[in-house]
Amino acid sequence: MKRKRKRTSGATMIAGLLIVAQPAPAESSGISNTSDGEQVYRHICQGCHMPDGEGAVGAGYYPAFAGNPNMVSAQYMALTILNGRRNMPSFVERNLSGAEFWDTVMLNDAQVAGVVNYIRSHFSNTYKDTLTAAEVKALHPK
Repeated sequence: MKRKRKRTSGATMIAGLLIVAQPAPAESSGISNTSDGEQVYRHICQGCHMPDGEGAVGAGYYPAFAGNPNMVSAQYMALTILNGRRNMPSFVERNLSGAEFWDTVMLNDAQVAGVVNYIRSHFSNTYKDTLTAAEVKALHPK
């Protein structure tokens, strides 16, 4: 007797992948006290931008870092992390109520600088200039 396989809808599969791909909150992921850009990337960013920085398209659009002309500007990248853009949330401290996941993931200025510098020097990027925590702090909205 043959058993019929239960088909999983595409939406169910995508929802499952999103749950698996979501990064852990900074305070529980072991990165709250580090400014190591690679660790920040591995714990937070790669869930959407993929481990090799190749980006993804599916439930959202997550740009690749290799060959991306926006990588030329460290300030652009830092502002994207600070303010969010399109389907990417902001990663700075906010006074929001509720216990939504994105409300709990925050990066300090040194972590923002570290991850920007990491991305700009990896994934086929070879930018030599670096961003400092003080420069990130100056980018915060007044």
